[in-house]
Amino acid sequence: MVQTKKRHVPINMRQSGDFDAKMLLSTRVRKSPYFHLSKQAGCWCYTVYNRIYHPRAYIALEDGGLLAEYEYLTKHVSMWDVAVERQIQIKGPDAVRFVDYVITRSVEKIEVGKARYVILCNLYGGIINDPVLLRPAEDEFCFSLADSDVGIYLQGVNAAAKMDVEINEIDVCPVQIQGPKSESLLAKLVGPEIHDMPYYGLLMGKQVGGCDVTISRSGFSGEAGYEIYLHDATINADAMWNAVLEAGKEFNLKVIAPGHIRRIEAGILSWGQDMDIETNPYEVGLGWQVDFDKPDFIGKEALAEIKKQGVTEKLVGLRMGGEPITWYPSNFYTVRSNGEDVGYVTSAFWSPAQDSNIALAMVPVRFSEVGTSLKVVLSEGHAEEPVDAEVVKTPFKASDSPGTGLLKTGAKL
Repeated sequence: MVQTKKRHVPINMRQSGDFDAKMLLSTRVRKSPYFHLSKQAGCWCYTVYNRIYHPRAYIALEDGGLLAEYEYLTKHVSMWDVAVERQIQIKGPDAVRFVDYVITRSVEKIEVGKARYVILCNLYGGIINDPVLLRPAEDEFCFSLADSDVGIYLQGVNAAAKMDVEINEIDVCPVQIQGPKSESLLAKLVGPEIHDMPYYGLLMGKQVGGCDVTISRSGFSGEAGYEIYLHDATINADAMWNAVLEAGKEFNLKVIAPGHIRRIEAGILSWGQDMDIETNPYEVGLGWQVDFDKPDFIGKEALAEIKKQGVTEKLVGLRMGGEPITWYPSNFYTVRSNGEDVGYVTSAFWSPAQDSNIALAMVPVRFSEVGTSLKVVLSEGHAEEPVDAEVVKTPFKASDSPGTGLLKTGAKL
């Protein structure tokens, strides 16, 4: 079993193969306010994310599956149920001080009415979450979470810090509107102000379907896109969702799953898949997120030492052979050099833009140079023998909004 570094909990890379499993739907895992609406839209496959059922496929495999969903995302406009992005509100006189303490970049640079991509690290420098942080008011922030329970963590931090803030999950649930026609659709829904929104800007005090919403220019696709944060979502889900569907008819709107093919092409990372609590920012191209000019933040001392010592492994982009990967890999694919297992693939799909399989993979630093030739062992059905792979610069496909990381480093990884 290959391990690129010593971990407290090793990556389980047993090649067990896919099988005909069933998932239990019960009240122990939350159903989003849009759950019944996603079913009406044709969702036939769910996973669990942030302890909420999360749609992962709508178009039937015989009708093109995820590659057909990709067409709507890249040519028209799509809506995603992403209520799994649970909203954790930090509100009170010490909100600025508290948020600045738990994130690695400076909160002072996040103006009221703006949002930013941020990371939270633990005291060892491991990444706990990489949410979008919204700042709707001077004394209020909302973490729009990736897949880990940061709300409980933040309450625990403040049990010791004792700052004057309240920390609660709130009944606000987003949908993402992604694709080249998303701006036109949003303009129809909320007016021409949408045309002047900057990347990661917020538009507040608007309504969709008679329901209060906050809109951000952001998303998980690399395409032009927005997120509609629905207030009082448990009550208002049907009205808002149906208003978007009605307005979207002229733009060929399709409800689809989050576009993982496109997010890999864009070099966008997925917490729990491409990184976790035992991964540090310097291993996954997020060193630009760490601001050592701040007086203090959780993980600062550990991250300073990690930066000084350097890392032993890095996440890289791979272009590789094999039959097209058109479904979520159920196993880790191993990366080889000269017949030796040296790393593993974290995310992989067939890329229409590259006309090949592409992947993100964790490998020792000595194999991370762009142009390095490697082999990848794919699962049964995709290749009989290990396929050729090459380390390439990411993103694999340009994004509508490149983001700070790309501007600072010239690459996503």
